[in-house]
Amino acid sequence: MLQEQEKVKEPKRSIYRFVISFIWKVFFLGVAGVAFYLFSVENNLFYLFGSSPSLDKLENPRSDQASELYTSDGQLIGKYFRENRSPVTYDQVSPVLVKALIATEDIRFYEHSGIDPAAIASILYGTLQGGESRGGSTISQQLAKNLYKTRTDDSKGALGHIPGANILISKTKEWITAIKLEQRYTKEEILAMYLNTVDFGSNSFGIKVASKTFFNTSPDSLKPEQAAVLVGLLKAPTSYSPRFNPENSRRRRNTVLAQMAKYNFMSKAEADS
Repeated sequence: MLQEQEKVKEPKRSIYRFVISFIWKVFFLGVAGVAFYLFSVENNLFYLFGSSPSLDKLENPRSDQASELYTSDGQLIGKYFRENRSPVTYDQVSPVLVKALIATEDIRFYEHSGIDPAAIASILYGTLQGGESRGGSTISQQLAKNLYKTRTDDSKGALGHIPGANILISKTKEWITAIKLEQRYTKEEILAMYLNTVDFGSNSFGIKVASKTFFNTSPDSLKPEQAAVLVGLLKAPTSYSPRFNPENSRRRRNTVLAQMAKYNFMSKAEADS
């Protein structure tokens, strides 16, 4: 009787060992496949994936700036530019603007290292549930896209012209570049670079020019409602322009203020006022 029971248990053990072995093989093959894919994208294997930012570009980021012409007594009398941009440092930006930006674009900015797994998981879950599609890029990823033009034809390889594959490859480059930026720069430097590179519309590139263009002030003197308008512009500079679409701009401003209240950057009473 015992021998018969042992004979029955032995096939069950064999099946169990086979299943466990199969799962481990699939797991290691998956990890190896992801690692090979990341290596291929990073090194543009067989020119299939397009170029990624070089070490020099990462350590010496460049963006177009306006050439400014001053009189001998320091008065600005003219500008020459392709993109109307004048950079500022982190210390020259109002804290309320930083709070508005983080509350709206990347609430876990100080916690992640370039990629926010929680945001990605939330987006995947929402998509599977049939919810509205929304962005999940961190500020570092957005900086990578803006600064290094990861979605232009120049950065595409042979696979980058295939619908679907081009988005995956571009996103992968942004993830990799965002992690590298986080390794090389402080959070404050990343915020300053981001605010200096973004397009606010109305030929205003960077927070200094945008503050002057829309509110005739400097980035360190922005009021909460002004900061909320400028952060709101980042979603769609034309659609939420206070010049061309004031009602849309007001609604978007209120959304930004509500986000600031939600994450305790200001009280609900302050946001309502």
